[in-house]
Amino acid sequence: MATLAGGALVKQASAAGSAAAYPRNLTKADIDRWMKELSNWGRWGKEDQAGTINLITPAKRRQAAALVKDGVSMSMSLDAGVAPPGTAPEALPKYTWQHTMQSNGIGRQDGFVLDTYSVSFHGSATTHLDALSHLIYHGKIFNGFPGDSTNNWGATKDNVMAFRDGIVTRGLLFDLPALKDVPYLGDDEAIYPEDLEAWEKRMGTRAESGDAIFIRTGRGKRAAEKGPLTGKMPGLYASCVKWLRQRDVALLGSDWDQDVRPSRVDGVDQPVRQLWQPLRTAPAEERMWCLLFETKSPAKGQ
Repeated sequence: MATLAGGALVKQASAAGSAAAYPRNLTKADIDRWMKELSNWGRWGKEDQAGTINLITPAKRRQAAALVKDGVSMSMSLDAGVAPPGTAPEALPKYTWQHTMQSNGIGRQDGFVLDTYSVSFHGSATTHLDALSHLIYHGKIFNGFPGDSTNNWGATKDNVMAFRDGIVTRGLLFDLPALKDVPYLGDDEAIYPEDLEAWEKRMGTRAESGDAIFIRTGRGKRAAEKGPLTGKMPGLYASCVKWLRQRDVALLGSDWDQDVRPSRVDGVDQPVRQLWQPLRTAPAEERMWCLLFETKSPAKGQ
């Protein structure tokens, strides 16, 4: 009886400690405070525009490269949502990708056929990496640069050119449906730091400095079974950002928006995205928890 009681006390103390470290009743004031307390502004110098990518050191890349065993390459990108052929331009719904033929081969004997693709990256329909200029907070973007440094020509500070040589690091897939033995998470189910740590134990690997973390909610299976979600989404509760900061994670990706929606933080719609500039990826259905992660280089230009 003493042993059982002691075990119960340990569990209760552990739960209480976790609740204190990662509260589930955050307010807008807490998020504003964390914007300062968890900030990386100035950590790599006042002119830094790479942020947590600085955590991906040559040693980290070597560690990631050493993970390769089977040599299998897998894409984490969503398919491009292009309007079906024959759809009248005036009848097009809002497709993320727009394909326009500038000229075609109908009735021609020679010459070139030309086309144009335009992409609206933002939203949850296209795989993309948010630049550090994506969010303006109190007139500033990452590292204190003024918000108006992004003009009609684009971002002059905190743009993707900081990643022009590509990104290579260790990637960890956090499969929350597998953890909970369900095909996909509930429509507005929150993920907490305790869930992330439970998955680490099951995976047998701990998130470390410079890692890229990918959250799987089961979006693909849920959409195939019930159709797309509107308004509600499963995702991380805001306290997870503190956990990610403590682990010094370099990149965060998910098959949905990173935030649980509704956010459960009054007055803040997407606290995770506000606190963290994320990477969106496609649903990951393969059962490979630890992997070498690599991005393509963005187009180089002035």
